[in-house]
Formats: sequence, structure tokens, C-alpha cells
Amino acid sequence: MNRRLPAEWEEQDGVLLAWPHEETDWRSCLDEVEPVFLNIVETVSRFERVVLVAPDREAMEAKINGNGFDLDRIEIFEIDSNDTWARDFGPITVLDGDRPRILDFGFNGWGLKFPADLDNLLTRRLHKSGAFAKTPLETLGMILEGGSIESDGRGTILTTAECLLGPNRNPHLTRSEIEALLGGYLGADRFLWLHNGFLEGDDTDSHVDTLARLCPDDTILHVSCDTEKDAHYASLRAMEEELRNFRTRAGREYRLLPLPWPSPRHDGSGNRLPATYANYLVINGAVLVPTYRDRNDAAALTVVREAFPGREVIGIDCLPLIQQHGSLHCVTMQIPKGVLA
Repeated sequence: MNRRLPAEWEEQDGVLLAWPHEETDWRSCLDEVEPVFLNIVETVSRFERVVLVAPDREAMEAKINGNGFDLDRIEIFEIDSNDTWARDFGPITVLDGDRPRILDFGFNGWGLKFPADLDNLLTRRLHKSGAFAKTPLETLGMILEGGSIESDGRGTILTTAECLLGPNRNPHLTRSEIEALLGGYLGADRFLWLHNGFLEGDDTDSHVDTLARLCPDDTILHVSCDTEKDAHYASLRAMEEELRNFRTRAGREYRLLPLPWPSPRHDGSGNRLPATYANYLVINGAVLVPTYRDRNDAAALTVVREAFPGREVIGIDCLPLIQQHGSLHCVTMQIPKGVLA
């Protein structure tokens, strides 16, 4: 099989984002969240192209021009969306040999929790609009979110049972059937399943990109909690033990790098928000890491540098993003090399 799902740290053409607008859950706090998106767009555009989806192209161009960004690195498509979580409804790109192919999995609002009719169509509409040049599109009858899987680019997929085996995504499929289908779609022959780990306030049923991330050289970055009184302590300890028991393709232990635990953050009703440093984005030459105006922000950036030597590590203030229960990786989707060209 020549098909494979490239690792996030492989070369990219660009990054996709969907802009927050009045019809999203951000409507009450657009003034707080738009600067976060502008920061992401400006930072990514220093390294590669940005594909922006927005309901009003003219208004979006005015925002970009008003901030002095280079429009040669930013392409805007006027397409409606329910929300901004491009990681989960955006295109998943595999390589057939050296040729990219876009996979359009179904998106049902994280197991029927939220409206998703527009988001579910977004990849197809982008493709029809010419966003992906001549890259072929394959629409599939399986529910899968991009944040629920991690790839090492060599046939290994890291995921969580809580999400992929949930009853509101693909209830007709067993674990072995899911492995068989994804093995064919993604060119995967190894699945590492986590059965522990969660974040309070998370709507995704434990997406792996909030908990543990595959990195180069058989390294895994993972969240870690050392406070025994914290509600996450037992589950994250159990998750770390699972990670220690995983083996590489060569039969060796993975190199584990624990990420610090940010101080608890809560919404106006006192509900805990899912702040995690694992929700970083790898781009050409850099890693963008979410920060939360927290005493552990600097330590988190140091750990990420250890996993990605030679790349610039840049903190992005994402405190406003967790108000809607996501972070940096959740609002972005990398587009591998060859898709936009």
C-alpha cells in the first residue's frame, strides 16, 4: 500500500482556518477572540500560506488589510460555517505515493452535540471553489474528526477509545472494523489506543490532540498532572502508564516528554475549561503553542522545544479560545505539500 497519512511535522503548503462570526458561538465575545485568530493568521503567514473561510469575503479582506498582512500569503473563500473548529471538519490529506488526496470524512458535531450541517459541507465547498487546485477529493461515509487521530507518517495512528468507539459516531462499527477501514483510508497498519485521559470542559470525548501527541524520533508529548487533589490526576496517571507500555515499530519504548499542567481556568458559571498545552500546531519551521497567561506557559514552550529541535517555538495567547472549549490545534488544519500548488 502506497497510501499514508503524513505526520504534521512534514512539509506543508498552508493552514486552514474558519473565521469566527455572528452566527457562531463566538458572537458574544468576538472582540476577544478575533485578535487570537489574527495572531494565528499573521504568525502562520510568516512561514506558509493561510486558507481562510469566512461568510463575507469583503469584510474579511478589510480586516486583513487593516492589520497590514501580506495578502499574497492569505487566500479567502466566502463559505458559510456553523463554527470555527477546522481541525475536526476540515480536509484530512493522505499521500498516494507522492500525490496528495483529500479525504472528506463525515462530521456530526462531535457525536450529535452541536449543529454541523454547514461544517460537514465545508471541505466539499472548498474543493468546488478551487481551493485545493487539482487535488482529488474522496468523500467517505464514516464519521471522523481530525483532532481524534495522530499520525507518525509511517503507518502508526494514536487515538482514544472514548472518541472513536463512542455510540454517536459510528455505532455500526466494531473496533476491528474501524481499524480495518481507517487502515485502508489512511494507509495505517498500527493503532495505539488510549483508554484513559480526559479534560473537564472538553466536548470532543477525549480527542487525542488535547492529551498526547506523536513527535519525531519516536517521541510522545503528553499532558501530566502532579496534583493529587485535581480531578484529572488518576486518569492522566493511568494514561501515562498506557503510554509507557506502548512500543515503537522497532519494539522499543517511546520517549515520553510530560507537559506541565496549567492552573485551572473556569467560565462565568464556575465550570472548568479545557486548557492544555498539547493542543499545539506544527508548521514549516515552527511550532505554535497555546498559552494561557499562566505561570507554566514558559515551561511548556521549553518542553515543546525539546521535542522539536531546530524549529522556532512561538507562544500564542489562547485564553479566549478555551471559553468555547477548544484551543490552537482545534481551530487549524494543516494542508500538506502539493495540495494548494
